Amino acid sequence: MLNELEKLHSICFPHKPWTANDFADLKKSGCDIIASQNGFVVWRVVADEAEIITIGVHPDARQSGIASAMLALVENDVKKRGGEKIFLEVAENNTPARKLYERNGYTAISVRPKYYDEIDAIIMEKKL
Repeated sequence: MLNELEKLHSICFPHKPWTANDFADLKKSGCDIIASQNGFVVWRVVADEAEIITIGVHPDARQSGIASAMLALVENDVKKRGGEKIFLEVAENNTPARKLYERNGYTAISVRPKYYDEIDAIIMEKKL
């Protein structure tokens, strides 16, 4: 599974792909992963909050609802564990991702200047 995740991540994020070992380290650190042939999401729950670490959908499968479905699965899992909020960071210039999160009820709450090299990160939150 982790080798398949590595391949999919490199297709989704060719500028900075993660390795199977990166995913294994995330699992060891307490992260959860949902993956399919065309998408994946990595998140962690700590106390009553959760953080989405990354989400990716194969370019050929984008705009098909996969990302929204994965967000719903994560949100349901977080609620079952007593989570009340989910946070994530998204590059300021990643308009498709920002629109995805906004459509799914996430709101911008803060900015991390130059988090992605010269690009600001928008911190978003959804209260469950």
